[in-house]
Amino acid sequence: MKLLFVADLHYTLKQFDWLYARAADFDAVVIGGDLLELAGALDIDTQIVVVEKYLARLAGRTRVLVSSGNHDGDARNAANESVCHWLRDAKRANLYVDGDSVEIGDALVTICPWWDGPETRADVLSLLERDSAKAKKKWIWIYHAPPANSPVCWNGRKAAGDECLSEWIARFSPDVVLCGHIHNAPFYKDGSWIDQLGKTWVFNPGKQIGPVPTYLILDFQLSQVQWSSLEDEHTREIAIKA
Repeated sequence: MKLLFVADLHYTLKQFDWLYARAADFDAVVIGGDLLELAGALDIDTQIVVVEKYLARLAGRTRVLVSSGNHDGDARNAANESVCHWLRDAKRANLYVDGDSVEIGDALVTICPWWDGPETRADVLSLLERDSAKAKKKWIWIYHAPPANSPVCWNGRKAAGDECLSEWIARFSPDVVLCGHIHNAPFYKDGSWIDQLGKTWVFNPGKQIGPVPTYLILDFQLSQVQWSSLEDEHTREIAIKA
């Protein structure tokens, strides 16, 4: 199984074009949230229409797995928490979104929505509890925010990660967690694009300007992960249970 992972594209359309050009080379393209840009010049509804078209095109080339991020909400629930309806409405063949579980090879991939408060946080925990009971050889989570107390959440001043995610990793022990959200973590001295919490590998590719996103290629057959950016490129061996 070979995955291409990016996050935090923030409506950078040339980076979506780059993904489309390479999608067919992978068993799945994974996008870890923040497809839209709340501070952008275009209104959110217009951005949604364009991004939905990109996702449909990508799904014509390979599986596409997409989680929501904090920039992707388009509605509020009864508890006044931000929710992402448009992504679930965009679901189609080969396009998997928030709340979905996807079997790829011998791996189960759980796609976690962005949570904005107690109600949506409880939804994520229910999703993880549901999938923890399923038979699987590898378990991969897509979860926009990185865990707390990890270099993948270092923003240059402090560790700005998700305490709940750290607790859930300790409880459920997934094999891999694919994150984003903290754009510059891979580029700071005390930050990183990779970490290991117990047996769980955690990745945050970061964000960069230009037509090519920072990205990860995870090759589970070779037990390798490659991180690429304008600044540098690294390949690491990762031990994943059989």
